Order: sequence, then structure tokens, then C-alpha cells
Amino acid sequence: MKFPDKLYFVGAGGIGMANLIRYFLSKGAEVAGYDRTSTLLTDALRSEGAEIIFEDDANLIPAAFRDPEKTLVVYTPAVGADNRILSYFRDNGFEVIKRARLLGIITRHSKGICVAGSHGKTTTTSMIANIMRRSPAGVNAFLGGILRNIGSNLVISEKSEYSVVEADEYDRSFHQFSPFIAVITSCDPDHLDIYGDEEHYLEAFSIFTSLIQPGGKLIMHTGLKLRPDVSESVAVETYSGGSQGDWHAEDITYGEGTLSFTLCCPDGKRLPHLELGVPVEINIDNAVAAAAAALSAGASEDDVRLGLKDFMGAKRRFEIWMKGEEGTPALIDDYAHSPNEVKASISSVRKLYPGRKISVIFQPHLYTRTRDFAPEFAEALSAADEVILPEIYPARELPIPGVDSNLILKDVKCENKRFCERKDLLNLIKNSNFEVLITLGAADLDVLLPEIKEILSTR
Repeated sequence: MKFPDKLYFVGAGGIGMANLIRYFLSKGAEVAGYDRTSTLLTDALRSEGAEIIFEDDANLIPAAFRDPEKTLVVYTPAVGADNRILSYFRDNGFEVIKRARLLGIITRHSKGICVAGSHGKTTTTSMIANIMRRSPAGVNAFLGGILRNIGSNLVISEKSEYSVVEADEYDRSFHQFSPFIAVITSCDPDHLDIYGDEEHYLEAFSIFTSLIQPGGKLIMHTGLKLRPDVSESVAVETYSGGSQGDWHAEDITYGEGTLSFTLCCPDGKRLPHLELGVPVEINIDNAVAAAAAALSAGASEDDVRLGLKDFMGAKRRFEIWMKGEEGTPALIDDYAHSPNEVKASISSVRKLYPGRKISVIFQPHLYTRTRDFAPEFAEALSAADEVILPEIYPARELPIPGVDSNLILKDVKCENKRFCERKDLLNLIKNSNFEVLITLGAADLDVLLPEIKEILSTR
């Protein structure tokens, strides 16, 4: 696999772009890029050797990256078509490809373990990486979140034939991949602005399964509506965090802040007392999938046991900022942004903190997602004792008339619910008494967490 010595990334600050930037820097390539704003992540990338600018001005592109014969341009779909830097490259004969296509090339030249699903991708991918990074098989892993064990979203091995990637269904990106092992965690309808309806959403997942390499394997959660389209040489196995599936969990035990289970394998083998480093119920599902993929790729039972036990989680995936010890409030941040994820997150917190008041700040992400799933979000949030909703986080979208946070809030069943503009959240927190506070959603509430933690720590 031969890549150009120079790569320019448009949308360089995205978490999925950052791991590619780091990968190519590690290979000795020259890397530059553009993003709208400077962040801690872009600061880190610049310190590691990437030239990144924050003004959409083609004149600022470094001279070394102005030769179409020597520079590959990579962009993310989050970048608008009117971006001047991207337009410059397109108008001047450069090869311009999406991030997913670049990842797809990497999977075609390796044994790709590709994790797809409407939720659970980042945690499952990160668990697989944490298991395999110390195994003899090794791994190159491109993660959608920062794996806290290593402080990065990239795991590199010079010798491994395996690559682990998130197979994102947004914009049909996962159709660029060629998995050796495909994992499908879920296929609850999402991104209906792209797919239109559930039927076409499921069809996209079916196409993804058809791309599995001959002799490969599909590991899919039980109970999915998906009808896989695989060749005869591809093995199909199911899994769940319950008692169903070729791979499944038994003997689930909570105690003294720990969570363990027995993994039951298709060949009848049992791996008892697997302990989860992030002891929440939803991670049983993720751990079973990760163990199934890693064992299928040659990891040992000991690799699985250690990789699950010392797994610290990905940033923003059920990240515990304050444990709620010695009379202080608990503070948990979770990227949950679909109704099922929100429901599972609140349920997991209930089991961790029985009898305590559960308060949720949920910032809806995208106007289209809010429009399409408002009743489901309201039902999921109703499981909390207190619900606070700021305005919708628009990301890449323009407002839709009649679509705002109240579309969800009006149907939330718990009595203690309110709207609070994001700019007023910290003041609200200062004047409230929380026992357990969860910040949820794919927006950027995480940037407020240091201040929230400071406020809560003084209680």
C-alpha cells in the first residue's frame, strides 16, 4: 500500500480525521489541514507535527501542499460544499477523497475488523483495540473516541495484519470498507435525512455485510431486523449481553462497584468471571461483541480477560467524572444521542446508584434527529427524576421551522423538567442540588464538564 508523502485534511479537527493524521505522521508523511476552530485536539495534532490553519482561505495553504501530483486531499462530509479551501483543491486537479474512502483502502490492505451500528460502535471498537493491542496478533486501530488507557484515538503496530475501525453509516461511509470481520451492534433507524426511512437504512447495512471478504465473519447482535447479504464462505454468528446468541453472557454479577460475567462461546467453551473496567450494564453487550471479534482474530483468553478488566473506556462514553463518594454528587458524561442509548444510559446509572435522584442534562443533536425521534427521546428521558434540555445543537444543519427542544420536553413524563439555554446552564447548576447528574448527547456539553465538576466538588 503506497500513499503520497503529503496529505491535506479538510476538517482536520474531527475525531475521525485525527487518527488518520496521527497514522500518517507516524509513517513519516507530511500532513497539513484546515478546521474552523482551534481545540485541544488540534493543538495536540499541531504539537505532533501537523500544520493546521483555522481560516478558510486558500492562500494560506502551505506551498509544500500545492502540487496536485504529490498531495492527496482528504475531507469529511461535515465540511460544506462552499468551503473555499476544498474548492481550491477540486478546481486545481487534486485527488480529493472522503475520509471513509481512505479508511476503506486501509481495510482492503489488511484484515479489517469493522464495527457498525447505530450505537455502541466507539465503545466496542475501543474494547477490541484494548484487548488486541497487547496480544501477539497486535492491531492498528482507528477509534472514534479517545481511548483513555492510552490517551489517543490511534493504536499502531508495525507488524500486525489487523486493523480495527468504526464503520459509520452516516453518508453511507461504511460502504467504502472491506471487512474481514464485521460486527453489527444495532441498526435502530438513524440519519433519516440521508436514508429517508427505515427500509433504506436497513438496506444500507445489508450492503455493508455483502462487502465482507471471502472467508471472513459477521458477528451481529441478536434480534436485529437486518437481513445480511453474505457469501457462502462468510460465517455468521450472533451475540448478546443476555442469554441469547452464539456468543452470550451468563452469571452476571454486580457487587462492590464491580460487574462480571461468564462469556459463553459457540464451541461450548466458557470464560468465567470476566470483569468490566467500566462496570455498567450496557457494556456487557459491548464486551461480548469485542471478545467475540478479538478471539476470532487470534487473541487469547488471557488477552480478553485483561483487556476488559483494565479498559478505562473512551472519552465521552459513560465517562465517570465524579463517583459520588463521601456525600458528593456523582457526575457522568455519555455521548448517548439515540433514544435507545439514552434509555440504556439512564438505566445503567439507576443500577449503579440505586435510590438516588437521577438528573439529566440532554442537549438534542440535529434538527432532523429531533424531528424524527422526539416521542422516543421523551419516553427515554422520562426514566430520569429530573430533565433539563438546552436548545438543539445544530452541527451541520440549518433550523427547521417548528422543531426545537420543546418538541421533546413537552412529552417528558417526569414532573421536574425544564428548558434552560445553554449559556445559563452553569448558573442553574450552581443553584441546584444534584445527587447524580448525567450530561447526555452528541453535542459539546463536554466542554463544560471541568467547570461543572468544580461547582459540584464544592458541595
